[in-house]
Amino acid sequence: MNKKIEIIPAIDLIDGKCVRLLQGDYSKKTIYNENPLEVAKMFEAAGIRRLHLVDLDGAKAKHIVNQKILETISTKTNLIIDFGGGLKSDKDLEIAFNSGAQMITGGSIAVKEQDTFLIWLEKYGSEKIILGADAKDGNIAVGGWLETTSLPVIEFISEFHKKGISKVISTDISRDGMLSGPSFELYVEILKTLPNIEIIASGGIATMADILKLDEMGVPGVITGKAIYENRITLNEIEGFIV
Repeated sequence: MNKKIEIIPAIDLIDGKCVRLLQGDYSKKTIYNENPLEVAKMFEAAGIRRLHLVDLDGAKAKHIVNQKILETISTKTNLIIDFGGGLKSDKDLEIAFNSGAQMITGGSIAVKEQDTFLIWLEKYGSEKIILGADAKDGNIAVGGWLETTSLPVIEFISEFHKKGISKVISTDISRDGMLSGPSFELYVEILKTLPNIEIIASGGIATMADILKLDEMGVPGVITGKAIYENRITLNEIEGFIV
């Protein structure tokens, strides 16, 4: 029997608060909770094992900013945390891992400083280094999604897969925070082209039906944020699915 899709809630951080942006736009911000630890504990109580923690302040500042919150969540819960946002230097990575991240996600760095990213991959291994492949109109977007490149997503993932990457988070930016459903076509194409990649879908999840469809397709993991915060997907539904 196929393993069930893993549901990975997202906590996005600005000024130490749990927020969501619309399509990565910092001017379209909603604060959902002033206390990210409280949110993380609710997720853990529902049987969730993994958390996607994003330092949006860090993404803007181009260095890690919210490591204290990472440290608090990692010491006060048993969640497996993958952390991203603003990881640009070896020092940033050390801080993230020392603060309790079990995995980190690198997107912009993989595009702009590929050598650095590959050194990280070699040093920490493919279990700890996740490739962030954020897409806009089929091409890779970087810099907190403020800049779109001419690199096709599938080609980008494929190149890094050849270099040893096994885990990828791919967000369709046009759908992120829109609750319009995920980019099923994109994930079908990734699964077909790169069957050995552990692809984590992100962006646009609106209901439990979206997650069930991704599960049927064989997508290993899904990140969801706004749908949970706006109670379109309840923690009871998630708990029922996990159990």
